[in-house]
Amino acid sequence: MSDFMRTLCKIAVPVTLQGMLQASFSIVDQIMIGQLGETSIAAVGLCGNFTLIFSVMSGAVGTVAGILIAQFLGAEKHTEAWRSLDVSLVCGGVLAVLFLLAAGGFPAQVLGLYTADESICRTGAGYFRIVAFTYIPMAVSTVLSAWLRCKEHAAIPFLASLGAVAANTGLNYLLIFGKLGAPAMGVTGAAIATLVSQFLNLLLILIGFAVCLQKEREQPVWSLRFETLTLRAYGGMILPILISEFLWSLGQNVESAVYGHLGTASLAAYTLTSPLQGLIIGALSGLSAAAGVMVGKQLGRKDYAAAYAESQKLMAAGLVGSVVVSALMLLLAGPYTGWYRVAPGVKRLGKLLLVVFALYAPVKVENMILGGGILRSGGRTKIILVIDCLGTWCVGIPLCLLAAYGLRWGIVGVYAMLNAEEVFRLVLSLVMFRRRSWMVSLSEDQEQNRPL
Repeated sequence: MSDFMRTLCKIAVPVTLQGMLQASFSIVDQIMIGQLGETSIAAVGLCGNFTLIFSVMSGAVGTVAGILIAQFLGAEKHTEAWRSLDVSLVCGGVLAVLFLLAAGGFPAQVLGLYTADESICRTGAGYFRIVAFTYIPMAVSTVLSAWLRCKEHAAIPFLASLGAVAANTGLNYLLIFGKLGAPAMGVTGAAIATLVSQFLNLLLILIGFAVCLQKEREQPVWSLRFETLTLRAYGGMILPILISEFLWSLGQNVESAVYGHLGTASLAAYTLTSPLQGLIIGALSGLSAAAGVMVGKQLGRKDYAAAYAESQKLMAAGLVGSVVVSALMLLLAGPYTGWYRVAPGVKRLGKLLLVVFALYAPVKVENMILGGGILRSGGRTKIILVIDCLGTWCVGIPLCLLAAYGLRWGIVGVYAMLNAEEVFRLVLSLVMFRRRSWMVSLSEDQEQNRPL
């Protein structure tokens, strides 16, 4: 086995399994909550839309941590890699507290942005107040996982997720339905299960992190001041990603609000398909994570030819994998929607949404690998900001609004029109990739690296 394939498997396989586990986390929640009816499904789904904003923004912090750690490890500047971890942990913690205050303190007001249905807002508010406390462990876990992947210990976050999913499934069964003497708590029970499992996930990652440090005899460095990189340069990297991810997730929330105004049946159909979509994307997310680490280390070594060649191999692997997975989704769309106790019309809409998603999946995966890994690995994050903003706000949202309110299409037509932005985004990403301007080594003198 070549070094490329060995490293790819060491990073991509655990991340892929972890992504699928985390998606299954949502599937278990949705299937169990689905037994409680359409209102509960819609309420939990809308809470998930706000949590998505936090997830992608904390993921942005983890992304920048991964960029810096990978490049500094490739350049053998280990002290700078530790400082990258420290700064990222502080940024992630601050972000988590802000979102906790918003979601925990004003749940009804947040849900009111998505729907006017009082029963959905009432059901979701209690769920939201509890789930808001998961944001802090999520943020810390995201940053520590970036460190572990760059050190090629990606199996630790995977095993932690495995334990968390097992705990979430068991607690869901006990607390949602009141089994083995536990009270039947409905969506509140699901929220408690999610909270406990997220703290368990963090605890397991911390244990694995400590074991790795002891095994490698590495001493942590605690400092918020870089030597090679200025804090201004760090801000120049993280701000475009934060803005990009915020605007993208805000766009997702606008889309969900449009779905909500198409009716409860449409919103429920979209919500019940989201976990399976996440499972499919999770199945190929490892390639995006591997791209960021592998290409980033080559850039840190200033081996630009190897960085470009490995990028091409990763894109080819993503295309093949996504086509295979799309075929499987087309086969599973019917059986999956059949598991839910919802009206036949909701099941039919859900199946059609999954078919549309399967057709767009190869384009989505290539965008993940390019935008989520390769183009970011050199730290020129303004490229991603431009591509994402143009795709979401100049193509996706206008098409979504046109289809819903201009053409008066149903949710399937709206969703199909919306996803046309993925094609636009891929074209722009490929143009930037071929120009190679994204290939920057952060270990070089800052005056020579003005693109940051």
